[in-house]
Amino acid sequence: MTQSIDAALDAAGGALPADDALYRKIALRVVPFLFLCYVVSFLDRINIGFAQLQMKHDLGFSDAMYGLGAAVFYVGYVLCEVPSNMLLARFGARRTFARIMLLWGVASVCTMFVSTAAHFYILRFALGVFEAGFFPGIVLYLTYWFPGPRRAAILSMFFAGVAVAGVLGGLFSGWLMRDMAGVLGLAGWQWMFAIEGMPAVVLGILSLTWLVDGPDHAAWLSVQERARVARSLDDERADAAREGEPGGREGHAHSRGALGQALRTPRVYLLAFIYFSLTCASLTLNFWMPLMIRDFGMTDVVSISLYTAVPNALGVVGLIAIARHSDRTGERRKHFAFCTIAGGAALVLLTAHLPSFAAMLAILSCATVLIFAALPIFWTMPSGCLSKDAAAPGIALVSSIGITSGIVSPWVIGQIKMHTGSMDLALYLLAMLLLASGCAVLLTMKDAAPLLKRP
Repeated sequence: MTQSIDAALDAAGGALPADDALYRKIALRVVPFLFLCYVVSFLDRINIGFAQLQMKHDLGFSDAMYGLGAAVFYVGYVLCEVPSNMLLARFGARRTFARIMLLWGVASVCTMFVSTAAHFYILRFALGVFEAGFFPGIVLYLTYWFPGPRRAAILSMFFAGVAVAGVLGGLFSGWLMRDMAGVLGLAGWQWMFAIEGMPAVVLGILSLTWLVDGPDHAAWLSVQERARVARSLDDERADAAREGEPGGREGHAHSRGALGQALRTPRVYLLAFIYFSLTCASLTLNFWMPLMIRDFGMTDVVSISLYTAVPNALGVVGLIAIARHSDRTGERRKHFAFCTIAGGAALVLLTAHLPSFAAMLAILSCATVLIFAALPIFWTMPSGCLSKDAAAPGIALVSSIGITSGIVSPWVIGQIKMHTGSMDLALYLLAMLLLASGCAVLLTMKDAAPLLKRP
């Protein structure tokens, strides 16, 4: 993690050496802890996919009942994401992150006691409510510490955490369900929820002492270092004001209310559409990749699992590399558009059904790299497009609208596959959404200024 942080900050090359040292110090204090929290949160979100291997049989759930329970999570998540981020802006990051992690950890552990479909739906909805605002809260929290040109590389580490959670889930969850089954009379899936939910509770308690609300509260920074961070962020906002960006022009509209201001900002809805398109594609890769690899001609379950790691591993490397290049050049629009448009083209190529398994896996890997790489680049944009007051509810609104893809995309793709027997039509639709999102960024967004060059 330390080496990744060093590489990410070096990718912002061009900053003054003293600034590099300062932001490396901040990143080493803030990023590893939040990264660990994010991995745990995503693990608690996806472990339901492993639990179904035993849970459906034990409780007599149908596939439809189980699918509804999985989707209910996103309903609670969407409804509460904006209020959660507003609470962060009001009460501070330390208490907000502690509240989120403690509550979602308790809800995850309590899933071990599910015995009816109603219990299952309630706890999944509660888990979405409690976890709501965590990732957009991280995005907002990082804007308190890092200027825009440094954020893509930092954010890329969190998106890498999704793949890390998937690897850990595949290894750890399977082991728990197999080897803990019957211990103290509990099923393996019950132990999995109990053991994998506890780290969130522990991290929630630790966050009260490890995190601070912002640079002004960081006792581990000197007075001079706090002033330099504040000056860097103030200069960024001043630059936005001079360029006529909403972040500078509308920043004084305090009286209209932060949420109202965000709701009246058209760019929020444009960003939400872009994020919706992007997450439709990324969630498709997360949920359907094993099935796609099976359709390439691989039938052995173990082999499918192993080959699934290839696109994900390359995706981690690619998204970090592309995000570093975007930070180094200070260019966002073309990087994002290239990733989304080329990623959509790769999805279309998958419909060719080439006879070579290696070729199809290579195309899938390219699509994964490009689509995953667009995510951290995207999340550098909202804070630069929204006023200071509208940033907290605006970022949460973008995320909550965009993440409705978690409800819409799996159902639509499932219907397409059920009625057509293939995913080709779904891949075409996803490619069109990615093309639209890339064009929208090219036509409507402005780039952040690059960092100062070294003398």
